[in-house]
Amino acid sequence: MSNAAQKNDPAAQHARPVYVLRGVNKFYARRGVHALDDVNLTLAEGSFSSVIGASGCGKSTLLKIMAGLTPPSSGSVMLEGRPVMGPRDDIGMMFQQATLFPWRTVLENIVLPIEIRDGKKAAQAAHGRARDLLSMAGLNGFEQAYPNELSGGMAQRAAICRMLVSEPSVLLLDEPFSALDELTRDFMNMELQRICRERNATAFLVTHSIQEAVILSDVVYVMSPRPGRFVEEVVIDLPRPRTLEMMTTPQFGALVDRIRSHLDEGAFT
Repeated sequence: MSNAAQKNDPAAQHARPVYVLRGVNKFYARRGVHALDDVNLTLAEGSFSSVIGASGCGKSTLLKIMAGLTPPSSGSVMLEGRPVMGPRDDIGMMFQQATLFPWRTVLENIVLPIEIRDGKKAAQAAHGRARDLLSMAGLNGFEQAYPNELSGGMAQRAAICRMLVSEPSVLLLDEPFSALDELTRDFMNMELQRICRERNATAFLVTHSIQEAVILSDVVYVMSPRPGRFVEEVVIDLPRPRTLEMMTTPQFGALVDRIRSHLDEGAFT
């Protein structure tokens, strides 16, 4: 969370920093590409932040660095006081597609990360926690269903449960609802907000949707074209819990216009 956000939220002033990035750069020497330029970011415990920018600006590269899937060329990435050197159990990641295995039941898909990490006995022991998550996500009765029996929104809710079953410190979300229709996407955004609030989760979302970023976030980071850098941190001071009705208010519209004005500048001068 930015300093500006903390000043606007008294509770956030005492929130514990969970994720800290300092001076992060990314170069792809073989292609001669400078993807990220001096990115600094602090995520406070329980905060929800988004990054938005044009295609190719480095948003997904940033997320991969935060997830430990690719190293930065320079700078530091710290999670819970420890450097991120590779994939970690305390990082939960969700992609555009649910990527559930079709031959496994919903319950079996949920506990798969634990089975991979700790074996089948540990996965069996986690069934209770998985059932609790499914209940929280409104998927009671679908534990033994297969992915082809789920709607797109239900599959994404199951993917959220799979991300949460390992109890990660931070959730990294790469446009998780972009493939859904507008009505389902709105519903899933409200579900994501509810789940994050209930678990006091720290979340960071990559999105192309300004409206989605505003309705979900405490702070929206606007990223420049490549090399990607933050050009503004827009504090979203709408009350929580957010509702879809807020999207029709003048305050919401002003926040959307402010972010869009940066994206329309193109060169971000």
